[in-house]
Amino acid sequence: MDRQWSARQWGKRSSAEQPRHWPSDTKTASGRSSPPPHRHPRHELLPVCRVRRSLCALRSATQPAAEPKARWPFADPDRLAHPELAAGGRLRFRATATAVVVGIVLFADAVVVARTSRYGFLRQIAAQPVASAPQPGPPCPLSGLPSPTGVVPHRPALAIKVDNYPAARPQTGLDHADLVFEEPIEGGVTRFVAVFQCAAADLVGSLRSARAVDESIIDELGAPVFLHVGGIEPVLTLIHRADPCDEDLVAGGNDVQSPPGRYAPYDTYVSTASGWSLCHGDTTPPPALFAYSATPPTGVPVKSIHIPFSHSSDSTWTWDAANRHWLLSYNGVPARLANGSQISAVNVVVQQVRVSYGPWIENSRGDREVQSQLTGSGPLLVFRDGVEASGTWQRASLREPTRLTGKDGSVIALQPGQTWIAIVPAEVVVTAAAVPGP
Repeated sequence: MDRQWSARQWGKRSSAEQPRHWPSDTKTASGRSSPPPHRHPRHELLPVCRVRRSLCALRSATQPAAEPKARWPFADPDRLAHPELAAGGRLRFRATATAVVVGIVLFADAVVVARTSRYGFLRQIAAQPVASAPQPGPPCPLSGLPSPTGVVPHRPALAIKVDNYPAARPQTGLDHADLVFEEPIEGGVTRFVAVFQCAAADLVGSLRSARAVDESIIDELGAPVFLHVGGIEPVLTLIHRADPCDEDLVAGGNDVQSPPGRYAPYDTYVSTASGWSLCHGDTTPPPALFAYSATPPTGVPVKSIHIPFSHSSDSTWTWDAANRHWLLSYNGVPARLANGSQISAVNVVVQQVRVSYGPWIENSRGDREVQSQLTGSGPLLVFRDGVEASGTWQRASLREPTRLTGKDGSVIALQPGQTWIAIVPAEVVVTAAAVPGP
């Protein structure tokens, strides 16, 4: 609303009671009074004048005029000329200033609290013991990998005889083995000896009968537990003489499992836990068979390895550079496990040996026992990291491990991980396809 400088707004004073140093109101064209012109900041005395009007009038008359002093934020002439605006401005300024001061105090207090809490929290953290990062365990003797539990398990090697007849595929548990030996048997087929020590598997199979060559394999594992299902009498005598913890599961028992969909003679499975439980007394880990190194040897880059054991076991290993391992196929078909994965290995060792046949008959067809000579020496091919290294394998006796040496006589180290040892008759021609040059 328009302001009128009337007696109501001035404490109901008449024009005669107004201080004489204030000129009369000036009428505007609308007939309303306009604010008096600014002279000096005597408006600061007005609140007191309402209580003591006479004294204030006298003081106002005797006080000399002075130039107005700018007092932020009341230097606006309109505020200086209008007492009630100035008073409101002062109240707002005081409220704002109070709020600013309170905010500064609260902020400073919050900073102190935050610093105290933060450094107190840091002191608490510093006082707590720092958990050390898990250290890799010692290398497993049969794979060279750090032990997953931090220590090498106090148990012997567990060797399980696994079938590889085409009707026995797909197998189970081979992907958990530290080592897998592939050996030729009668009829042109092969069988496996899957060896576990650091690693374990809930199910391994299917199991089949022992062969004479198994004596030479288990002898270099120290005193392993050997699981199989039967065998001819001369072979069982050899195995039992070589290994005091020979476990023939031909009679079945509580340790044998028969998964659904598997039928005899391809339905005998075990767990590694059951296998180790059959021999409680031995807690000695096996000796290390090979040397291991993460550094690839000098060799020829290859993309595949062809090992034609026979028409039913015509194997090919193909290098998978993305996953850094070799993949197995039989007769051009990927060799699958029961879980759908393809059989793989980090290292493929081709050990070519002299083979003889007999004197025992192994089956009703009259096939004679395959005798593989695993002592002495012979040609060697080692495939790791997509590279072929050739040399010689050497083994002085059955109780000693096989040494893998290069052409210069130095030991060929394997990549830590699962190793597949192919025991190949010397007359079988093994070929490796080289990686095409640029």
